[in-house]
Amino acid sequence: MWDWESGEGLLRLDDPGEWDSAFERGEAHLGTAVIGLANHCSPAEASPRIARAMRLPDAAQWGFAFTAAGHVARLNGELTPELYAALRAEGHGGAAEHAIRDTLTFVPFRKLPPWFKRRWVYVAARDRLEAWWLRCVYAAEDAWRAARGRRS
Repeated sequence: MWDWESGEGLLRLDDPGEWDSAFERGEAHLGTAVIGLANHCSPAEASPRIARAMRLPDAAQWGFAFTAAGHVARLNGELTPELYAALRAEGHGGAAEHAIRDTLTFVPFRKLPPWFKRRWVYVAARDRLEAWWLRCVYAAEDAWRAARGRRS
């Protein structure tokens, strides 16, 4: 039913058992398929498969597993302890960065574990400082353009 060779249609995968079978067979496109599970299954059903896909040898496919974790956060407003642990193990930067950002955006602060709360404070402060810095840079550029324009 599912085309594991080309990956076509796997974004509609809604059967965790089918993913488990494909994993045991060593099929390709398992990362793509966990995005389907994230979209169509409960976090409890999808999370163990997403965590396993994060350890796949194919970088493109484990990258999709981090995308799936971000989808779980967006769609459900929460992650399972297993996915929190997997994201923490990967750390910020790299493949986990977008999934961590999605988690910080879509999971209420009160539901975040302590590590993610600290990360939320860090990201919020960094983003605010970056916004202030850019405002100063843009103001300086505008002032420079205005001063150059008067001399002409």
